[in-house]
Amino acid sequence: MKVELLDSTIREGEQSPNVSFSVEQKIEIVKALDDFGVEFIEIGHPAVSPDIREAISQISAMETRAKKLIHGRATRADIDDAVSYGVPWMGIFFGTSALSLKYKFGIDQATAMKHIVKAVSYAKDKGINLRFTAEDATRTERSFLIEVAQAVEEAGADRFSIADTVGILTPEKTTTLVKSVTKAINIPVHIHCHNDYGLATANAVSALLAGAHVADVTVNGLGERCGIAPLAEVAVLLKHQYQVENDWDLGALTKLAKKVEQMSGVFNSEHKPVVGLHAFTHKAGLHTRAVLKDPRTYEAFPPELLQRHRDISIDKYSGLDAVADRLDSMNIRYTDAQLKEILAMIKSHPEKRRFSDIDLIEIADEILKVDLKVYIPVDVEAIINMELSSAIYTTRVTRWLMSLPQVKDVYEVAGDYDIIAHITADSIGELNAFIEELRVSDGVMRTHTRPVLKGYSNGKIQQDRQIR
Repeated sequence: MKVELLDSTIREGEQSPNVSFSVEQKIEIVKALDDFGVEFIEIGHPAVSPDIREAISQISAMETRAKKLIHGRATRADIDDAVSYGVPWMGIFFGTSALSLKYKFGIDQATAMKHIVKAVSYAKDKGINLRFTAEDATRTERSFLIEVAQAVEEAGADRFSIADTVGILTPEKTTTLVKSVTKAINIPVHIHCHNDYGLATANAVSALLAGAHVADVTVNGLGERCGIAPLAEVAVLLKHQYQVENDWDLGALTKLAKKVEQMSGVFNSEHKPVVGLHAFTHKAGLHTRAVLKDPRTYEAFPPELLQRHRDISIDKYSGLDAVADRLDSMNIRYTDAQLKEILAMIKSHPEKRRFSDIDLIEIADEILKVDLKVYIPVDVEAIINMELSSAIYTTRVTRWLMSLPQVKDVYEVAGDYDIIAHITADSIGELNAFIEELRVSDGVMRTHTRPVLKGYSNGKIQQDRQIR
C-alpha cells in the first residue's frame, strides 16, 4: 500500500487551546519531523500573525526531505502571500457544507463553485503545486462534494483533500465516502480527520485503505477541540498491521512526542497508545506470567519497535513469577518459601500502588535476614539533575522539592534534564536515602547526582566538604 503522511503540528497543532510555539520551537519540530520521515509538513498560514509569517520565512529556506506546504484561504491575497515564499506546495480551503455556505459566506452552491474554480485557476497560473481542501466535506451534500472535486481537478488542482472538520465520520462512512470520491477523480486524495468521537486514527487509516493517498496527522494528536489523528498511532498501525514500506523512524516517536509535550504544555495521558508512559506496562499476575514467557501474549506490538522497554508493575496484583523476575534482575537469591513470603508481604500492603526496586530490596533484606555492614560518610552537599516524565508538570515537582528540608535551591532548566536541585544532607546515608526517594517518586524518570567538593560565594571559598 502506497501512502504518505502530512504533519500539521505547527499549523493545526498550534490551533490547540493554550498552545503557541515560538519560531525556534517550530524549526526544531520541523527538523524532528523530517528526521522521522513524514512526506509533507504543513508550515503555517502566514496571514494569521507576524510570528507565524516569520516562522514560515525561516522554515521555507530550510533544506528538508519532506515537501513543505503553506496553508491559506481560497483568496488571491493568501495565494500571492504563499507564492512569495517560494515553497512549491500550497493548500487552500473553502467550506462546502450547507452550514458553511449559509453562515460563513452567505452564498449558494453555484456561487461557491465559481469562487473555488477561480481561486484554483489563479493559484495554478502562479506555477505552484496545489491541494484544495473541501472544509466540512463530511457534512457536504455528497453530489455537490463530487462536483467540487471534479471541478478543482479540471481547474488544475494537484490534490483534493476531504476534511472531516467536526469529526463526525466513522470507519464505515469514511470507506464509503473515500471510495466515491476517488472513483470520481484521478488526482490523489487526502484525508483530514478530527477526533471528536475518538475515531480519528481509525478513520484516517480507513481512508487510506479505501484509496486515499495522504493522511493528515499531528504529534500527540494536537489540534482544534479534540485534535486530529496522532502521528504515532497512525504510523505504527500502518507499519505493523499493513506493512507499509515508508522510510519512517518509529524509534524517534517517543522523543518527538515528549519534545512536543514540553513545547506545547499539553501532556499525554500515561495510557496513551504508543507513546504513553504505561503503553508497555503489565500488572495483573496472569498477564505478567504470560508476558515473561512470551511478550506477544499481551502486546499488540513490541516496545523494541519504538526503542522502548516493557515494564512489569509490582503491587498487590502481582504473582510469584513477576516478583521472582524482578528479584532475579537484581541478583537477589531466595528460596521458594522466601519468595512466597515476599509476595505475601507485598499483598499485605494494598494501599501501596507500586513497589519500587528499593521497596523490594528492603522487603527481601528483612525476610532473607541480610546483614549488611555499612560505612556511612558524613557532612555532604550534592547537585542532583532530574529528568521528568512528560506526563507531569515540572512546577508540580519543583514545589514538592522546595517543601523538603534537604533542598536549598531548585532550578527548572532546558536540555537533557528538567530540574536541577541543590541538596544538603547530614550524611551520605541521608543523601542516599533522599536520592532513592526521588528515584521512585511519581514523574521522576532519571537522576544524576554530583557531590559538592567546594562551594564559592562572591569569589571566596565558602566551605570544603570532606568525607570522614
